[in-house]
Amino acid sequence: MTLRTSLLRQLENPQLSSNERAQVRCRAARELENSGRYEDARQALGELWERIGERPKVEKLERGTAAEVLLRAGVLAGWIGSKHQITDAQETAKNLISESESIFESLGYTKRMLEAQTELAACYWREGSYDEARAILKDMLSRLQSESELKAKALTRLATLEHDAARNREALNILTSSARLLEKVNNHTLKGNFHNTLAGVLEDLGIEERRADYIDRAFVEYAAAGFHFEQAKHKYHLARVKNNLGLLYFKARKYKEAHGQLDYARRLLVYLKDSSGVAQVNETRARVFLAEGNNAEAEKVARAAVCVLEQGDQQAILAESLISHGTALARLGYYGQARSAFQRAVGVAQLAGAINRAQEAALTLVHELGDNLVVEDAPPRAATDTLGAEVRRYEHELIKDALLRARGRITQAACLLGISYQHLDYIIEHRHKDLLSARTPKKQRPKQK
Repeated sequence: MTLRTSLLRQLENPQLSSNERAQVRCRAARELENSGRYEDARQALGELWERIGERPKVEKLERGTAAEVLLRAGVLAGWIGSKHQITDAQETAKNLISESESIFESLGYTKRMLEAQTELAACYWREGSYDEARAILKDMLSRLQSESELKAKALTRLATLEHDAARNREALNILTSSARLLEKVNNHTLKGNFHNTLAGVLEDLGIEERRADYIDRAFVEYAAAGFHFEQAKHKYHLARVKNNLGLLYFKARKYKEAHGQLDYARRLLVYLKDSSGVAQVNETRARVFLAEGNNAEAEKVARAAVCVLEQGDQQAILAESLISHGTALARLGYYGQARSAFQRAVGVAQLAGAINRAQEAALTLVHELGDNLVVEDAPPRAATDTLGAEVRRYEHELIKDALLRARGRITQAACLLGISYQHLDYIIEHRHKDLLSARTPKKQRPKQK
């Protein structure tokens, strides 16, 4: 009998109080989360929380138990929202997790408060808000002195964040310093995440520094990650490893092997009904097709990835897909559409704070379009302009166009841009005040009780 089954059987006991029943449900949900079974975890919470958009039923629970329910619901909202590209799911998740954090702090439950902060950082990371996520994790780690699984989890997430932000040396230092701690952890999912992140860091550094030994180690680390995820029965993370292996084979110009890994990943994600994961695999497949000169197929799968990712909050990944789509369009001769894709990639990456991705998009635009870049169609540019100013102009034009298409409705414009209402509202008020007149008047939103 598994721990999860044992926990759920406890619910059959009519002597359990409401608080005890809620605690059992939270422990069962957490067990399911650890193996990537997020929908099953949501169902394990039962009547406490049924779906994203509904507030968990915690009014009759003790404060500590209520905080546990809010935390589990917030974590699941983040994962499920990412998986299904649910608009504003990360905002919902952040609100629930922040509420649980406040309750834990008021009760003096320091460890539970710090765990909530780790999960809050994960929401910001999924959105591509790396600065916010980094600040939360570093503050949390400064207060977590003991060697524990929670500390190992926070360090691994910080390394993953630094890797995604192209700060690979920082990521490698974090992973190297936390390796001994990970050896003591008895959690296959956490160990799998550690090895998967280390593999990605070694892969990127191997390419940047022409270190063949790093590339060889990356293959070994991906194999280790796959082993741990198989032990954890975590199909979602196993699919991520297969996608990453496909990308590594692509960079090694072993395209047949790349397709093999990507096809495996795609089958897993289709089985899991994970549209976001399928979109990420499609983005990788588009790169392989481009390398093989199969531009028509690259355009097809990159367009499919963009269509899915623009419905959610994963801006950094959306920017990658737009770059691949723009490249395919340029190579097929659709220069105007390619330029629009690249410009949107620059803007989306800038909105997410992923400046390295914005730079990649801008440089790829120039490289792929070359003489076909119609200067008069782009915003005027002085010879002394920096890339940052260029990116800011693209951002302005993207928001202006979205507001025009949305007839000034900022919620709809945010949806067109693939970001949250709050994020777009902040950007207009702080970076592009001249666009305030293009939006409809702001409504006073009631505060959540």
